[in-house]
Amino acid sequence: MKQVKIQIPSLVENIRVVESFIDNSKDTFQIEDDIYGNIMVAVTEAVNNAIRHGNKFDKDKNVYLSLYVEPQQLKFEIEDEGAGFNYDNLDDPTSPENLENPGGRGIFLIRHLADEVEFSKEGRRVQLTFQLTQAPTDGTPTADHIAA
Repeated sequence: MKQVKIQIPSLVENIRVVESFIDNSKDTFQIEDDIYGNIMVAVTEAVNNAIRHGNKFDKDKNVYLSLYVEPQQLKFEIEDEGAGFNYDNLDDPTSPENLENPGGRGIFLIRHLADEVEFSKEGRRVQLTFQLTQAPTDGTPTADHIAA
């Protein structure tokens, strides 16, 4: 298993660093376009949540982003230095009473874009798993198969 890690101060402008990290990972590990979009949205949303809600924009606190590459899946782990939150008790953004709310859709979106979402450390860490498409059985190489 290969892994890459970065840490960034909790500044919103550092989302660009995360986008570059994902772009570089796409090139390095030959991540297929189909899941690249899901990864970009889900991971940047998770980092944004860590900066805003976890670390409360405290530039002295960091967000840690790790990528674990396995033959059939990618795992992104995002961790902040905040107090955590109750991830089992979130409002449903699709409920009629919440449709007009300006926020509250991030985790909903992340859960729909990633194949698996697992919170730990009282909500300070989230792991997003993305399954990779398997190569066809006829031996034809495709862009959606990762070079492990």
